[in-house]
Amino acid sequence: MLKIKKDKNVIKSKMPKGQAIAVAFIYYILIMSLYFLFTSCKKIDENGFKTYTISKGSHYSDGKIDKLWGNDNRKNSWNWEVIFDSTAIYQTSNPLNQLDVNKLLGFSDCGDHHSTTSHRIGWRYNNGLELLSYNRLDGNFLFHPISTININEVINIEMSFANENYIICIDGICDTMQRNCSSWTGRKYTLWPYFGGNETAPHDIKIKIKSI
Repeated sequence: MLKIKKDKNVIKSKMPKGQAIAVAFIYYILIMSLYFLFTSCKKIDENGFKTYTISKGSHYSDGKIDKLWGNDNRKNSWNWEVIFDSTAIYQTSNPLNQLDVNKLLGFSDCGDHHSTTSHRIGWRYNNGLELLSYNRLDGNFLFHPISTININEVINIEMSFANENYIICIDGICDTMQRNCSSWTGRKYTLWPYFGGNETAPHDIKIKIKSI
C-alpha cells in the first residue's frame, strides 16, 4: 500500500483562529460588496434618469446598491421626475388584484420597519395609469388616488414629511395624510419600485427615475 508522508515543511499560520475567522469574514464582505457594485449599480442616461426593472415573476426592482446605500438620509423633502413606459400596462391573473397598489418611491419613518411605518407613492394600471399616496401606520395601510398620468411623459413628483403631515404632489396636484411622529428626526431608508399586492409582475416592468 502506498503511504503518504506528511510534509514537514508546511507553513502554518501564526494567526489566532478567531482573528483568522474575522479576517476571512471581512474579505467576504469586501468581495460581496464589489460584486453588488458591479452587478447592480444603475447607469444614468443622457437625461439623468436611472432605469429600474421589476423582472417578470418578481415583486422587487433591481438595484441592490441603491437600496443599501442610496438616499438613506434625514431629509424631509424630495423631488423626482419619473417616466413610465408601456411596460406599466398590465393585466393581473385575478381581476380583483387589478386594484392592488404597487409602490414607486418612498421612505421608512419613525425609526420603524417600513411595513410598520412608511409613506410612499403608489401606482397601478386600471383603465389608465394611476398614482396614489400610500401610507403604512402601525402595520395598516391607507391609500388615496391623486392623479391619472400619461405613458411616456415626464411626471414631476414632490414628497415631504412635514411635521404632522405627509404631503405628495403629482404635477401640482397634492394629497395630505397624517404623520404620527412629528418630532422624530432619525435616519430614514429609501423604498424603491415594487410590484404588488398579491401577485408578482406579469412581465418585465421598467420605470425611469431622476432625483432633482
